[in-house]
Amino acid sequence: MFKIIKWLVLAIVILGLAATAVIYGVLSISLPALDGNGRSNHVSQAVKISRDQLGQAVISAENRLDAAYGLGFAHGQDRFFQMDLLRRNAAGELSELFGKAALGLDKKMRFHQLRKRSAAIVEQLPQADQALLTSYAAGVNEGLAQVGFSSFEYLLTGAEQKPWRSEDSLLVIYSMYLDLQTATFERDQALIQIADIYGPEMVSFLTQPSQYQAALDGSTLAPYNLTIPEFPKQTLQALLRIDANQERGSNNWAVTGQLTTTGAGMLSDDMHLSMAVPVIWYRAQLNYAMSGKVSQVTGVSLPGAPAIVVGTNNNIAWGFTNGYLDTADWVALTDNSKTWQEVEQIALPDGSIEEYKLTLSEYGPVREINGKPYALSWVGHQPYAVDMDLLKLEQATTVDDALLIASEVGIPVQNLMVVDSQGNAGWKNMGAIPGRIKPSELAVQENDYSTLWQHNEQQRPEVKNPVDGRLWTGNSRVVSALDDQRFGNGGYALGARSSQIRDRLYEKQHFNEANFNQLQHDNQARFLQPWHSLLLQQLNRNSSANQQYIKELDNWQGCACATSIGYTLVRRYRDEVINSVFTAMQANLQAQGGSLKYVKRDLEPAIWQLIEQQPDSWLNPQFADWDAQLTDSFSQVVSNLSKEFGSNLKGWQWGTVNELVIEHPFAQQIPQLSKLLNMPTAPGFGDSYMPAVQGRSFGASQRFIAQPGHLENAIMAIPGGQSGHPLSPFYRAGFDDYVAAKPTPLLPKTLMHEITILPANEL
Repeated sequence: MFKIIKWLVLAIVILGLAATAVIYGVLSISLPALDGNGRSNHVSQAVKISRDQLGQAVISAENRLDAAYGLGFAHGQDRFFQMDLLRRNAAGELSELFGKAALGLDKKMRFHQLRKRSAAIVEQLPQADQALLTSYAAGVNEGLAQVGFSSFEYLLTGAEQKPWRSEDSLLVIYSMYLDLQTATFERDQALIQIADIYGPEMVSFLTQPSQYQAALDGSTLAPYNLTIPEFPKQTLQALLRIDANQERGSNNWAVTGQLTTTGAGMLSDDMHLSMAVPVIWYRAQLNYAMSGKVSQVTGVSLPGAPAIVVGTNNNIAWGFTNGYLDTADWVALTDNSKTWQEVEQIALPDGSIEEYKLTLSEYGPVREINGKPYALSWVGHQPYAVDMDLLKLEQATTVDDALLIASEVGIPVQNLMVVDSQGNAGWKNMGAIPGRIKPSELAVQENDYSTLWQHNEQQRPEVKNPVDGRLWTGNSRVVSALDDQRFGNGGYALGARSSQIRDRLYEKQHFNEANFNQLQHDNQARFLQPWHSLLLQQLNRNSSANQQYIKELDNWQGCACATSIGYTLVRRYRDEVINSVFTAMQANLQAQGGSLKYVKRDLEPAIWQLIEQQPDSWLNPQFADWDAQLTDSFSQVVSNLSKEFGSNLKGWQWGTVNELVIEHPFAQQIPQLSKLLNMPTAPGFGDSYMPAVQGRSFGASQRFIAQPGHLENAIMAIPGGQSGHPLSPFYRAGFDDYVAAKPTPLLPKTLMHEITILPANEL
């Protein structure tokens, strides 16, 4: 019997090894070749695609069209599946890959009809831009063809690799629109619902300005000075969790040459986005000639688009944070409003079609809110939303050049931060901004709808070389209080992060790259200090029973540090207090298909007024008084942490609770491959409302620091590797340095690989 068991175990081991060998064999044949020669009908002169020890793509070409081809070739080799997901996500075509499980998401995307819009915009682009997109697409497809075998994602899904088209590059930009601006119109929808249920006074109370304001001109918005609205009688109900929408944002700041040793301006930029494998950005350097001058542009590109999104040409350096201007309005329709229906056909893997009926109007697509029809007028639906003008930054030599370009670029509106080698620094909103002059967070009546929606706003504020030599943005209001009336609030961050950055910049009189790197990793918990005091006050009411928690709060370090248990307690306490106080409102909104999710970031001033004034109508009816409610919130914290991480408080360290987990989309579906596909987990460092932003699968998608003209110390750190292939040596390259806060160099190191593509007709 023992021998039989022995042989069975041996057979299982052999089969396991054989299966592993098969998996690795299948994966290995889809690895791209990184060295060699080829020919193409789509290049005019020789193009070189080189890679350094991080896998950074270095493209050398004689002109910009050929450089676009080279970048496309590298993207096609390393990131095609990621590009495919981005275009499919924007177009609402994921069901063709994943079946009916993706139908809900596809229908949500088809609401915007972005495939049709992209195709129409391509036809309207200047011929030079069309040629650029054509060259890039040719590079993508030929880079993909060079691999020879479909990547494992297509083998697992059984899906076909469809060729890249020019319009797909616009869909990739639209995918960023959806990521960065969906919260704007979803927030407006929630506010419309709140106004419908509780009245406009409640909206004013919930969205009042916070004490955290960091506009560049120092202006502040008038504080809320009305009484707290009466809350309708509440009924007993279970506590609801109110998830906060992840703040698609970023940090950037700059100083003029008067604050650097070199005399050049210096820029810092880190964009906060969801993290997955592969990471969203792709390191690249483009070397090409234009108008008799050699251009070298280094930074990060977005696979699917032929541009360096954030980077430097050694004359200027630029970066972005999400602008959060109000770029959307819901238009209230009536029975007399003209509407019509269109049918979107969604393909499924078996060849069948799911039909999605969409109601349209002259203002935009129509959705019911609280049972009433509203049309969405959104800048993303306008023809000026997307273009190729971002590429003009590559040829800018001064801050003035960059600021002049800003009003023309078709991207989701961003805070452009730019510096130059001459010591200048500037800020301006770059991207599509509707020309209408009266933005509204609540519904707009048809009679008030402005035809200026069809025009991109050209007149926009800017700041250049402030007297103190410092500029900063962090997704809160940047414009003046007066300009805020013109451009509106599209879901601004509170300003706690921006004000902390501002204050840090005024702590020093001279800066270098190391100083900026330190500020990027600043995790001091200034925002949670009042909550820390409140929680201590509550626990000290019964200090003997709460001794172990009080000890952790006394030793909390005042930061979102990996070893801090106290930070976890305070952070979770704030969430539970908000859940408890706003459960009734959340329940009413959910009954109408809504949520406080997109409004939660606005609630900080309101929740403190409620805690301080303790109005009876807002007291959850399951509690005798507000002290009991606040005490119960901490009991919920303890209960939830115990369920999630065990009863030992050491398991509640912030580094564990907020552990950085960057996963491949297929890792959960195929757990056996998770170690192969995912990035290593790392202790949590940082949080929201501070410069060092990090969630479990969210955070700084890159960290960039540069002084144009002095790039030897420039930094570009990315939380993952260049390649999307798990067997590539570049799959995880750079990740360890990222989590260790090491300054990964921007400029390429020694080139290790090189592909040369020659014109097909060249002898």
